[in-house]
Amino acid sequence: MILSVSRRTDIPAFFPAWFMGRVREGFVLTRNPMNHAQVCRISLSPETIDGIVFWTKNPAPLLPYLDEIGAKFPFYFQFTLNAYGRDAEPNVPPAAERLETLRTLSGKIGRERVVWRYDPVLLSPSYDTAWHIARFAELAREIAPYAGRCVFSFLDFYPKIAKRLRAIDGRVCDEAEMRVMAEAFAATAKTHALPISACAEPLDFSAYGVERGRCVDPERIGRLTGRTISAAKDKNQRPTCGCAASVDVGAYNTCRHGCRYCYANFSPESTAARVALHDESSPLLVGHLEDGDKVKERKAP
Repeated sequence: MILSVSRRTDIPAFFPAWFMGRVREGFVLTRNPMNHAQVCRISLSPETIDGIVFWTKNPAPLLPYLDEIGAKFPFYFQFTLNAYGRDAEPNVPPAAERLETLRTLSGKIGRERVVWRYDPVLLSPSYDTAWHIARFAELAREIAPYAGRCVFSFLDFYPKIAKRLRAIDGRVCDEAEMRVMAEAFAATAKTHALPISACAEPLDFSAYGVERGRCVDPERIGRLTGRTISAAKDKNQRPTCGCAASVDVGAYNTCRHGCRYCYANFSPESTAARVALHDESSPLLVGHLEDGDKVKERKAP
């Protein structure tokens, strides 16, 4: 199976020691987000895990552990690096600092294992289409030598983010705006010989040279390992998502970046309450096993 670490929270940034404890102990527990008492036990043996996809805005805290991880599992990073200010991403390290981290990461593991994410693209009086096109070009010039691919996506609206978006006058893009930016992003990427994909977008941007994204990609893992990795499409994601099936070990309401557009957190208060329950030694990211929990072993396909 493929391990996703994690769409639900930024484990490399905030919980690297916990994750390494799980790797060393050889298993992890996750709660079903829809059923609190349903717990899944996932074996973290090299015989079970085909590869790991790390999702992060700041992998720096995980860097000291990469040799140990790589001795057991193939892996690559989905590294999100936008150009928003503190109004949109209050607790994310500055772009210059993350650029340096990206260069360090790429130098350590190779550019094939680094996918640069420019997402989500939202619009506001401070961040219009011209701003995105210009900033994407600036970042691409810096990042292209250190990343094997670029992935972008446009903001999807969720009711839970409405209040946070209003605080920055943010909104989703219309189709015309998406096409203008997708064409410009693709032209910039082509200039730098950087392959580019769109993540879970219903619109077809192939006329501009944009591929449909597959962020959890068994073919990429296969290239890293020299093996053929078979994995079905992930039926738990949106219909437009091209990802292969994976198992996520994260938990919602635990990411402290505080991004205004994030669907994975309900509020700063709920996040703080959940994070307070974190125990580095627990097999669960949040809290511990409770009376009445039903633990079931996750069978590897």
